[in-house]
Amino acid sequence: MVCDPKPNWIANEIKGVILVAPNGAEVPIDPLPVPAYILERRIFDYDLARLAAEQGAEIRTKAYVHDVIHTNGAITGVRVKHLAKSYDIAGRVVIAADGVESRVGRFAGLRTFTKLKDMESCLQVTLANLKLDPRYLYIYFGRNVAPGGYLWVFPKNESVANVGLGISGEYARHRSAQKYLQEFLDRRFPGAPVLATVAGGVTCAHTLKQIVKDGLMLVGDAAHMINPISGGGIVTAMQAGQIAGRIAAEAVAKNDVSQRRLESYAQEWHKAEGKTHERLYKIKQAVFHFSDDTLNEIAATVLRMKPEDRTILNIFKTALLRQPSLILEAIKVFVQS
Repeated sequence: MVCDPKPNWIANEIKGVILVAPNGAEVPIDPLPVPAYILERRIFDYDLARLAAEQGAEIRTKAYVHDVIHTNGAITGVRVKHLAKSYDIAGRVVIAADGVESRVGRFAGLRTFTKLKDMESCLQVTLANLKLDPRYLYIYFGRNVAPGGYLWVFPKNESVANVGLGISGEYARHRSAQKYLQEFLDRRFPGAPVLATVAGGVTCAHTLKQIVKDGLMLVGDAAHMINPISGGGIVTAMQAGQIAGRIAAEAVAKNDVSQRRLESYAQEWHKAEGKTHERLYKIKQAVFHFSDDTLNEIAATVLRMKPEDRTILNIFKTALLRQPSLILEAIKVFVQS
């Protein structure tokens, strides 16, 4: 099923991005090459569930999958606890979209763990009573702000914004994401009311080597399909979900849900986004270990460019001058995009 975006899914339309170096230098990218939007996630997620229900899906919230059903080596369903009741749900194909380090995948015998260096510790708050230009996203870099990651200010309107950060697990061992974020809030938005808080891990790694098994497919965060640099996963999860749904339906129709048959899903994913993720991971390994001095030098170089030349690609090319092979990888990413 394909559906058009609904106006109430969009909290705000973004015109440009301001990148902020450790020394405070601001690098504007304005305008963006494509429209960007801030989603109203609660409305968006609710409507996706409603649309699925309209197409015949049975929705069960507050359901906890505590095991999978094994039949002759294949996965043939899940064991669920729901509203104080336990029962089994059989299925020809189980599509696991259960998030970071998928439990369902582990129950089935797949290796879904994440190395500490590839796990981002993330925390976001929604703030009110702010004074913002809602046309711009702000993204901050630096060891004192978000080591091994970045901090964001995403305005939903003139007075409300999502403010959060992600830091590499290597740094979170020594100091929590909460402490980094609170220090920023005290400096930038002192006393602003917090309307909501969300925390969790984000896997910025390669897609898992194995994402299918007899009767099982992993999708989205469960398969490590998150953009290794941005940490974004909505678009790629929906792309993977579309591929997985089609392949699963075809497999059921042909009465063949073997790993060999479902492997075409992994192959299509790799062709659509997997190669791009591999390139982005290489770039991430380089840029997220830059010193503050290097980041300040990159900002100064980019600010000497004409405004129309300050594109995301040119910024990456500037950042990777010391590693020419990665410049080619960056070009391939953006040409494909």
